[in-house]
Amino acid sequence: MTKRALKRQLREGAFDAGQFEGDDKIRRLPVERAWSPLNHHNDDREQGYLKTIKAKSVGQQALIDAVDAKNLVLALGPAGTGKTYLAIAKAVEALEAGKVGRIVLSRPAVEAGESIGFLPGDAEDKLAPYLRPLYDALSDRLSMKRVRALMTEGAIEIAPVGFMRGRTLNNAFVVIDEAQNCTYVQLKMLLTRLGWHSTMVVTGDPDQSDLLPTFSGLGPVADKLESVSNIAVVRLKDRDIVRHPLVAEMLGVL
Repeated sequence: MTKRALKRQLREGAFDAGQFEGDDKIRRLPVERAWSPLNHHNDDREQGYLKTIKAKSVGQQALIDAVDAKNLVLALGPAGTGKTYLAIAKAVEALEAGKVGRIVLSRPAVEAGESIGFLPGDAEDKLAPYLRPLYDALSDRLSMKRVRALMTEGAIEIAPVGFMRGRTLNNAFVVIDEAQNCTYVQLKMLLTRLGWHSTMVVTGDPDQSDLLPTFSGLGPVADKLESVSNIAVVRLKDRDIVRHPLVAEMLGVL
């Protein structure tokens, strides 16, 4: 990034001076179709950006249909099944269609098995590494300039789980990501934030929790809510994985 472009980014209110450096260029790099070392045929796995998202598996279609039909959806499944991406894509779609007034994205600030110590900066700077996956998904559906503008207007809000208590989220599309790192009490608090004219999607993989064993509340909460007719619990499987084919093979033996 040139000095002129960097100054312009700072003037427009970027999240961090170098945090998103080169993101726009990276996202627009052409994808080599025959990249797979396993010589898999990827003709049905189009990697290009699509304005209208399309399901790549039966499970993904079930998730999309559930979001369209229910106000509360729990999407459980292994890594690479598109849970977070589909949820944020549907949130952006609802916002741009005028169905909701804002998007609220939240995830727990839990370290993945190692302590990274004290981070410099204010609260936003300290939380940025934990919330970066949400920024990545947003920037894939919207330009970074558009994301910054919407965040400035308050139409997009990204917050850790700890900041959600006591709130009522009306006229919003709420995405709770990495919910396997929430305790039962935290999930109960988050689910009861749902307000009028709002949709909430909770995503997570119960088999990849960074909490101590039995501390994750996602599995028990999903089991209890599955019997509620107005709530959809979508369980994605290994066959719904749309990342590198090795991901599904690894998860089958790990």
